[in-house]
Amino acid sequence: MRRIELAGMQVPMIGQGTWRMGEDERQRSREVAALREGLDLGLSLIDTAEMYGEGGAERVVGEAIAGRRDEVFLVSKVYPHNASREGVQAACERSLKRLGCERLDLYLLHWSGRYPLAETVEGFERLREQGKIGAWGVSNLDLDDLLELDQAACRTNQVLYNLEARGIEYDLLPWQQRAGMPLMAYCPLGQAGTLLHEPAVLEVAQRHGVTPAQVALAWVLRQEGVIAIPKAVGSAHLRDNAAAASITLTADDLALLDAAFPPPRRKQELQMV
Repeated sequence: MRRIELAGMQVPMIGQGTWRMGEDERQRSREVAALREGLDLGLSLIDTAEMYGEGGAERVVGEAIAGRRDEVFLVSKVYPHNASREGVQAACERSLKRLGCERLDLYLLHWSGRYPLAETVEGFERLREQGKIGAWGVSNLDLDDLLELDQAACRTNQVLYNLEARGIEYDLLPWQQRAGMPLMAYCPLGQAGTLLHEPAVLEVAQRHGVTPAQVALAWVLRQEGVIAIPKAVGSAHLRDNAAAASITLTADDLALLDAAFPPPRRKQELQMV
């Protein structure tokens, strides 16, 4: 598995997302098993949030990493309405309790809200000084917001990025690459599943003898400084995700995908889900 530096540590370029986990107790054992299998495959970055299942996903992650915390680069996120100076402290402590651990490797503001970024950062810095987080970053912030921050302290920006959502390529992604700030791409396989049935994606997959999902992941990872965090709960999908980092798309592949999904030619509003 190819690796990249994030918050001073080497992490895999493909991690495990947990959005929609922890919402159905009947799926819990399957979700726990999937995360554990992902760890076995080297997908040691796990991304979660207090929003996912209103803490349910963090509980699933906590069960999955029990006894294996040292293997995991653990990321969680705070709700904007909890992102005051004091609120972020309490929210982090609740997340740690659900996760059954004493420290997050990376803690993110999920999206910007009513509290000034500077106040949230004060809360993050206090948590870092207490040893409860290793580093902090943001999610769903566009370039103007990032410019308000201490870019050296902000270790990542997690945003929507896939073939159907390429707006960040105009200015946000190039800026992060120049700044040496890794970008975490959520929903790298698209949202409704339609991306994986697009003729261009299917043709590239056939050329390489791989799945459409692997093409979508390889396309995201063609960019320098990008980490993809797809969610998977099946063994086959987990294995496919882990193998996608080794796929190199050709110039012809990229031209075909550009024709089907044109890159942005002007500034676009940051897309979110």
